[in-house]
Amino acid sequence: MRASSVSGLAAPAERDYQKNARKAIWASSIGYALDGFDLLILGFILSAVSAGLGLTSTEAGSLVTWTLVGAVIGGVGFGLLSDIYGRVRVLTWTILLFAVFTGMCALAQGYWDLLVYRTIAGLGLGGEFGIGMALATEACRPSQRARVSSYVGLGWQAGVLAAALLTPLLLPIIGWRGMFAVGVLPAIVSFFVRSYIGEPEHFVKSAPVAKSFTFAPLRLLVADAETVRRSIGVIILCSVQNFGYYGLMIWMPSYLSTQFGYSLTKSASWTAMTVLGMSLGIWLFGQLADRIGRRPSFLLYQVGAVVMVYVYSQLTTPTALLWGGALMGVFVNGMIGGYGALISELYPRAARATAQNVLFNIGRAIGGFGPVVVGALAAAYSFEVALALLASLYILDIIATLFLIPERKGMELE
Repeated sequence: MRASSVSGLAAPAERDYQKNARKAIWASSIGYALDGFDLLILGFILSAVSAGLGLTSTEAGSLVTWTLVGAVIGGVGFGLLSDIYGRVRVLTWTILLFAVFTGMCALAQGYWDLLVYRTIAGLGLGGEFGIGMALATEACRPSQRARVSSYVGLGWQAGVLAAALLTPLLLPIIGWRGMFAVGVLPAIVSFFVRSYIGEPEHFVKSAPVAKSFTFAPLRLLVADAETVRRSIGVIILCSVQNFGYYGLMIWMPSYLSTQFGYSLTKSASWTAMTVLGMSLGIWLFGQLADRIGRRPSFLLYQVGAVVMVYVYSQLTTPTALLWGGALMGVFVNGMIGGYGALISELYPRAARATAQNVLFNIGRAIGGFGPVVVGALAAAYSFEVALALLASLYILDIIATLFLIPERKGMELE
């Protein structure tokens, strides 16, 4: 009777736990999907915006640059706020800020006001990744943490795919102002997040009673020699991840066009196959990391990236390039499925969202040089040489994982 009674009480509690975990995963995944959707939308409509407002190519390019600048600043600021005031509350702020100022872009009358709107929207965009990862990983069980992290990572790919499918359909009908106006819709998501999702129990139990802004979470990222080693290791991993991703995705369509005569349709097919490969890689990483551990999974993918990027530089036939792109995507971008779990396990609750946002955004800032370096190497030598050298960069990843990153699979969060 006693066992039956305990079991009967545990069942509703377990259902509530699973329900809250699913809500946290959905909220975090949707927030990250908005990031991918917005950045790709901007890329698709940039020429229309330039024509409509009479922007130079430099001014148009700076809209993307300042969106990313805002994202880095927002990542740091909102990460700090989230560790103090709560995951759900601050995630709501970031989505609202992002939505309102993306919508304001539809009212822009010239370069300068559009630049301001994009930069402020970027603040919200930058805060969503780390806060969402902290929210999702704190709401799930240790045995599911890597899988949950990969589901949030898949949100970005879903946003990219949605933008690729919707922009050609909507842009001729509603124009670039209408496309920006679509960005107001995420405000609805923010109300859903705030109304239906509670703070993770882990955060509530350990949150500070007196909530005042402090830079203490930043200091926890360099609290002692061991923590400094971890932080350097994570920065290297995030930098190589972003460097390889942007270096490949920005230049590959141009490379395929000039070297192999790919049409726009063929280049789009390559991009679609590569994104599908990346999505598979992200999902698979989460499954592996929860079973065999974080370090073995990262090492497997890093070796795979070294091999596949180099092999890809040697391919010449259309079929090989198409399927090779998909397989390369598995390893090159699949690792992003594990960063949320890894960083959550390496840092305490008081600095978790800060660590997610600060360390990943440092990597994003360094990775932003990927297209520049790849382009310079391709111009000085050849694209094949640039790819081969890019492959060698993942060796640095392997060294960082072996010597700087500890294994924390299955451990309770601090």
